[in-house]
Amino acid sequence: MRIKKFLLGLLILAIIATMATPVWAAPIEDIVIEKPVKNVIILIPDGTSLEVATLSRWYNGGKKHNIDDLACGLIRTYSCDAPIADSAPSSTAMSTGHKSSTGFVATLPDANTMPGLEPLDPSRRRAPVATILEAAQLAGKATGVVATCEIMHATPADFTAHSSNRSDYDTLSMQQVYQEVDVFLAGGKKFFTPEGRKDGNDLLAVIKENYQIVENTAQMHEVKSGKVWGLFAETAMAYDFDRDPVKEPSLAEMTQKAIEILSQDEDGFFLMVEGSKIDWAAHANDPIGMISDYLAFDKAVGVALDFAKKDGNTVVISAADHGNSGLSIGSEWTNSDYDVVPLSDFIDPLKRAKLTGEGIEKALNEDRSNIVEVMAQYYGITDLSEEEINAIKEAAAGKMNYVVGPMIGKRAKLGFTTIGHTGDDVPLYVYVPEGIDILSGTVENTDIARYMEKLLGLNLEETTKKLFVPARKAFEAKGATVSFDTSDPKNPVFVAVKGDIEIRIPVNTNKAFVNGVEHKLDGVAVFDGIGTNYVPQSAIDLMQ
Repeated sequence: MRIKKFLLGLLILAIIATMATPVWAAPIEDIVIEKPVKNVIILIPDGTSLEVATLSRWYNGGKKHNIDDLACGLIRTYSCDAPIADSAPSSTAMSTGHKSSTGFVATLPDANTMPGLEPLDPSRRRAPVATILEAAQLAGKATGVVATCEIMHATPADFTAHSSNRSDYDTLSMQQVYQEVDVFLAGGKKFFTPEGRKDGNDLLAVIKENYQIVENTAQMHEVKSGKVWGLFAETAMAYDFDRDPVKEPSLAEMTQKAIEILSQDEDGFFLMVEGSKIDWAAHANDPIGMISDYLAFDKAVGVALDFAKKDGNTVVISAADHGNSGLSIGSEWTNSDYDVVPLSDFIDPLKRAKLTGEGIEKALNEDRSNIVEVMAQYYGITDLSEEEINAIKEAAAGKMNYVVGPMIGKRAKLGFTTIGHTGDDVPLYVYVPEGIDILSGTVENTDIARYMEKLLGLNLEETTKKLFVPARKAFEAKGATVSFDTSDPKNPVFVAVKGDIEIRIPVNTNKAFVNGVEHKLDGVAVFDGIGTNYVPQSAIDLMQ
């Protein structure tokens, strides 16, 4: 009898365990999507460790974040050759399904050296690989990218361009212009003007030919359909706490507008949204900037969730690319009494701040003679030391948050281990409509791309084969002679000639000219920097 009761108890526990664990939660290898979803929205809080969410929640009175109920796993963030990742390879992993190296944008590395990674085929060194956005485009879906940094910065570039040098803004921005994404909303206007480029190209004129350009909040809200490009700042947009709402829309507003436009496509859409400057504030150990833009990011998550819940055919994913700063609630100043320090000791100093460190710099007069008054007015700090006053006075332009951020961090009893990235796992959040598997557990950052690939019914490997064919090998196989026209060394042109047919393909564009007649390609031509030019198969097919 006791044995029967024992077995019955085990059965009941097993049933309870099954009920407590959603059957739709699974690792990537077990996920099968029988019917693809129509839309995917991925939101990336750049450089956001879990502690940022915790601190922001307490700052906000302990209220639940929009994102909180979606937590379902952890993401391993290492790159192909190091345990701590740069933004470029970490977002490359999420956009393409491939690990890469520091500085590499949607491009394979030179080698895979971290434990557990398969060796890289040497012939594929620095080869571009298709992004989930490019695969969605080929499937006929609308696409969009929203960010608060300049649009050609690492993470937005990882979904829309290819290079082994994340700092090559000329290359990245030109590819973005010719990538034909439907919605771009971010900063970075100066990098499209001749004055802001090394190659001298006027890409702003090209954008005007194909997009509605909006440069402030009102202009953005006026756009109801069609392709739109938001250029809300010369470089990066302001932190949300510092933002002029007339000049710059919030991340939530930009997300709302992108969804409004993209959702008009009957084939569905893919949208990437980045809270870019959480990472920048973390680099500066500026807790106000981190809180500012994390809360703004969470509002954007709320917008995406509201749409997804009403739509019923949309998956929302939130995944940080890596951690940053080693933020801790508690520091050496709380070592002896950490367990009795009241919440107010941590939060009150933060609540008194009205601007980020970046905003403080703009509030100071030219000779910085009003430091004491500004810090009292905007940070509530009235006990500045002479050392702190001098540090603020001598801060380099654009680096004030590196000076002021740690001052308030110390007063709020916060700790930081570094001004760099960290190698910690970061949280995974997913919302799915009924009947769709949730990616869960401890996953690789590459699994994010593979999951989106399955959700949308796409094939990243086949897309790579279609978009990035080694041009010399393919054209020579057709009997053509190939060369580079470098008469304008900053704007090289790949040339293939066979008989009386000449095909000219300007690098970083989606154009091919057959005996002077323009043809549009499926994607952009990419030069890998070490000797190989890659073009879409549609370019090869032009050679008869």
